[in-house]
Formats: sequence, structure tokens, C-alpha cells
Amino acid sequence: MKATGLGIEAIRRAQPVVAQAAIRTPIVRLNVLDAPADIYLKLENLQPIGSFKIRGAANAMNAMSKTELAKGVMVASAGNMAQGAAWNARRLGIPCTVIAPDYAPDTKVQAIERLGGRVIKVPFDRWWQTFSDRSYPGVDAVFIHSFDDDRVMAGNGTIGLELLEDLPEVDTVLIPWGGGGLAGGIATALRALKPGVRIYAVEAETGAPLAASMKAGSPQVVDYQPSFVDGIGSKTVFPNMLMMAQELLDGSFTASLEEIAAALRLMAERNRVIAEGAGAVALAVALSGKAGTGRIACIVSGGNIDLPKLTKILDGH
Repeated sequence: MKATGLGIEAIRRAQPVVAQAAIRTPIVRLNVLDAPADIYLKLENLQPIGSFKIRGAANAMNAMSKTELAKGVMVASAGNMAQGAAWNARRLGIPCTVIAPDYAPDTKVQAIERLGGRVIKVPFDRWWQTFSDRSYPGVDAVFIHSFDDDRVMAGNGTIGLELLEDLPEVDTVLIPWGGGGLAGGIATALRALKPGVRIYAVEAETGAPLAASMKAGSPQVVDYQPSFVDGIGSKTVFPNMLMMAQELLDGSFTASLEEIAAALRLMAERNRVIAEGAGAVALAVALSGKAGTGRIACIVSGGNIDLPKLTKILDGH
């Protein structure tokens, strides 16, 4: 189900709606003196559900009619959007069903269930098909698309408003790319209010369809490999999301699993910040020097990582 018109006014309208569910997250400087740039961290991992996804879910559900809400909501998600939808569904007193890939981390699945959500695990290809179908057999609920929904992107775009208010002199913004909803929302706000800022999407090398698609100029299918970076990454890019990326972004960068793990450890050691794999990709790119110098803001998209995985990474595995 797609809403109409994503622009700065829609993002501004979303701000008071999002404030009912989400917190205004801080932006802090990375405590590393010899970094290749002046790096800042926008800490969406501190949201009540540990992810920015609470913003888009709140805005999308606020736009629904009472009749729609009474049917309940459904999302396809590896975990964070599911938690965002389940959090807001609990707040509104309605049911929430989640179609999740079979590799979804236990931490995220358990969090969804604690919030009252029902989880249906399916193979990756069937999960990805749900994004195209915008429905699932046997589930009669209103589908909220995790990224290809203007209401969701408008909610995500409130991060861009906060970023420019708290760090108006920012030169570059690095945004994790899963399906494009986070990048689309933030970039729409930034382009409207500070057109000269450089905006890049970031992906893990093990699942980087945007990088391949932007290079080719058309949607490409890549060999997606599941890893601890489970909050982003897929086999391909929706054509309309690629068009949006081409219009709003200056490009995309990728990082290796080793670089992402090192960035995750660095945040924990220097800033006492716990990020999930997807939340560390932007910092990994910034530390590599690929994004250049100046003031770089890294969107730390979430912090929902299984503790056993976190322990292994912190131990250097």
C-alpha cells in the first residue's frame, strides 16, 4: 500500500507524529583522534526498539483509518521493522503479523513476540516475494511496506531534520541501505534543506545490490550471503527505489565484514555504543576514507544484535 507524495512538508508533518512513539536521538562525536575525518554518530540504536524503524511504522500507522487499523497490520521484516510495527500495534491495541526470513536473529524474533507480534518464518525467496506481493496467503491484515512506502520514508526523514538542527555544518551523510526507505527519507529532507551536502548509501559487500545497480544503471541481482549484518542486504533493488537513489544520492560505498566488525568494536570501545552489523556499516566506510574528509555523519541505524554474536565480534572473531 503506497501513499502519495514524499517531500519536505510530508516529513515536517511526520515529526510530531513520530515524537509520540520515538525519541529524538543524540548525535555524538566519535572518540577517535586519528580518524580520517571529523566523524559523528547519529544514535538510532537508542530508540525504544533499538532501531530507527519505530519512526516509519508510527507515521504509516497514524495515517490509517479506524477500519484499516481494526484488521491489524502485517510487515515483511528481518526484525527491526517488525519491532517497529509491533511496538506501535501494541500502543494502539491492534494485532501485528510478521513475515520473517528463516535466518532472522533470535534476539529480534523474541523481541517481536514480547511486544505481542506473531512471527511466521519463511525461506529467503518467499520472504522477499512478500515485498512485491504486499500480502501473504492466509493473513488478512493491512500490509505496511518496510521501505517502499512514502509514509514510512517520511517518518524516517525526521532523522534528517534532527541531523541538520544538531549538526548544521555537516558535509557528508552515510546511510545504511537495505531497501532504501531510510536513505530515501533522510536524503529527501537533506536535499530540501541543505542541497550541497554529500549523501551516500552504504552496504556490506556480502549483500550490495545498490552498488551493482548504480554502476550498471539498472536493477541487478547479486549473490546475497547472510552474515551478522542482517539488518540490511538483499539480492536486488526495486526499480523505483533505484530511481530515487539516482536522483537523491551522490553514490554508494561498500564495506567488508572485517571492516564492519572493526567499526562495531571501535564504537563499543571508544563511545560505549552497541550497534548491530547494519548500524556499523556507515562508520566502517567513514573510517576507510572512501567518503573523504570534513564532517561526516554516520547513521547508526540500530543496535539489535544477538549477544553471542556480539561477544564473538568483540573478542575479535
